Amino acid sequence: MSLTPKSSMNRCGFIIAFPLIFSALAVALPAHAVDPQVTELLDKLDHPWSMEFLPDNQGLLITERSGQLRVWKEGKGLSAPITGVPEVYNSGQGGLLEVLLAPDFATSRKIYLTFAEAEQGSGKSKAGTALGVGRLTPDNRSIENFQVIFRQEPKLSVGNHFGGKLAFDKQGNLFMTLGENNQRPTAQELNKLQGKVVRLTPEGKPVADNPFINNANARPEIWSYGHRNPQGLALNPWTGVMWENEHGPRGGDEINIPQAGKNYGWPLATWGINYSGLPIPEAKGTKVAGTEQPIHYWERSPGVSGMAFYNSDRFPVWKHSLFIGALAQENLIHLKLDGDKIVSEERWLGDRKERIRDVRVGPDGYVYLLTDDSDGKLLRLQPQQ
Repeated sequence: MSLTPKSSMNRCGFIIAFPLIFSALAVALPAHAVDPQVTELLDKLDHPWSMEFLPDNQGLLITERSGQLRVWKEGKGLSAPITGVPEVYNSGQGGLLEVLLAPDFATSRKIYLTFAEAEQGSGKSKAGTALGVGRLTPDNRSIENFQVIFRQEPKLSVGNHFGGKLAFDKQGNLFMTLGENNQRPTAQELNKLQGKVVRLTPEGKPVADNPFINNANARPEIWSYGHRNPQGLALNPWTGVMWENEHGPRGGDEINIPQAGKNYGWPLATWGINYSGLPIPEAKGTKVAGTEQPIHYWERSPGVSGMAFYNSDRFPVWKHSLFIGALAQENLIHLKLDGDKIVSEERWLGDRKERIRDVRVGPDGYVYLLTDDSDGKLLRLQPQQ
C-alpha cells in the first residue's frame, strides 16, 4: 500500500494535493469484494442531485442542480422539465437540491423541494437553503401552489455548504440538514440555522417538543448542531432512528446518529484539517468535552453524499447494509451493519471514475445511483449473478 502523496479533487472541483491518511476506524476492504452488476439507464443529466420514486410505477423524479425537475420512466425516457419549480441560486454547490414525497402523496400529491435561495435585494450575492412544498399534477407535468415553508437564516453562503437533505421519521416529522455555508463558527451558534439538523412539522414549523423550543436564545427548529455540510440523511428502518453523514474539511467525513439537543462538534472537534494543510483554527482536538463522537469517520475524505439503507427482500445478500455515495473518491461505499455498529466496508465502482451523488433503493429492490457531472447518469445495481 503506497504512502506517496496523491492529488485529489475536493468537493468544490479544485485539485489539491495531500498525503494518504488512514483512519483508526477504517475497516480493511475484503479481498473477495466484487463490484455489483451495473446497468446504465440514462445519461446527459445536468448535475443531477436527488431522486424519488413515484408510486404505482409512475416513474422516477430527478432534480438537476441547475433548476430542472424531471420524470424518468423506463421505456418512455426523460420528460421535459416540470413547470412550477422555484427559481434557484445556481452558483457553486447551490441550485435545486432534494425532492421528497409527502407520506400521504397518494392522496395529497404533495412533494417537497429544497433549493439554494438568493437573499432578496442582495444582488444575489448571498444565499441560504430553503424548503418548499407544492402539489404535483396527476399528469406529472407541473407543480401547483408551490410555497416556501422554511428558510435558513441568516443567508450567508456565497456558493458553499447548503446541506438540503430531507427525510420523514416514523411520527411524520420532517428532518432537514443545513450546511454551515462555509462559515465555521455559525455551526455552534444556536441563534443561527447554519450547521444544523432541524426537525419540522409537514408545514415547516418547529415540532412542539424540539429540544430548544423554550430557549429564547436559540432557533426552535434545531434538533442538533455542530454539523459542517450534511450530505446524507436516512431513517434506519430497523431502529426508526435518523442517520446523517457530512463532509469534513480535508479529512474527517462522518456518520452520525443525531440526537435531540446534542452538539456534533464542528468546528471545535474534528478529525480533519484545512485544505491548506494547516489545523482548523477553532479546533481543540478530535474529542472535546460537550461534543458527540461520530459512529464512524474517515480521516481521508471520501466526499460522502446520498445514502440509503437496504431493507428489501429482493437481494438478501445486501440486507442490513448501508450504501453511501462518494464524490471525491468516485466510488460507492457499502457498509455492513450489526445494529448501530459498522462491521465491514467495501468500495465499489471505482473503475468508473464517477462522482456518486445520490443513492436510493427502488421499490423493485434494485439500488439506483445518480452521478454528479454535466453528463450525469442514472445507474441501476444488482449483485453479480
